[in-house]
Amino acid sequence: MNVDGGDRAAILVEGPSDRRAIEAVARRRGRDLRAEGIAVVSMGGVTNIGHFLGRLGQGGRGLRLAGMCDAAEEHYFRRGLERAGYGHVLSRVEMAALGFHVCVEDLEDELIRALGTERVERLLADEGDLASFRVLQKQPAQRDRELGRQLRRFLGSRSGRKARYAGLLVEALDPARLPEPLERVLGHV
Repeated sequence: MNVDGGDRAAILVEGPSDRRAIEAVARRRGRDLRAEGIAVVSMGGVTNIGHFLGRLGQGGRGLRLAGMCDAAEEHYFRRGLERAGYGHVLSRVEMAALGFHVCVEDLEDELIRALGTERVERLLADEGDLASFRVLQKQPAQRDRELGRQLRRFLGSRSGRKARYAGLLVEALDPARLPEPLERVLGHV
């Protein structure tokens, strides 16, 4: 679980790509989360939110918690927070006040929009993945999709690719253009 006795806070995220992105943003901001007593916890899927809230939050270890999820999984976060006693019928604004932030679609969408599709394609080229991306673009299901959606599909098309690119995309960003959910979740802890 990556949480030890000296931790005072934890950031709960769905998986490894979210964890890598948050850690990369923290580094870009000159923060050492471990030294600050902040664990970034990859929950192994959003449906585990209730378990982690119970073990680490106000009913468990009493850590200050924050988190980030995709828009499609927002209801899991909301329901988990409500069941753990953080409020009832929470709005997105109320969830944000508690430190739990929602990406517009998902983390990859946030990073691609912040970086721009042209820069993401250059990054794919730098990493030797542009030819594979071009193959994906030729697939019938992808041909008519906008470039940003094709890029999101490509990042999720091979095991480990989302996690690998999460840090690379954050590192390529102008520090003034970091996605809001990443900024806010770090600002809460």
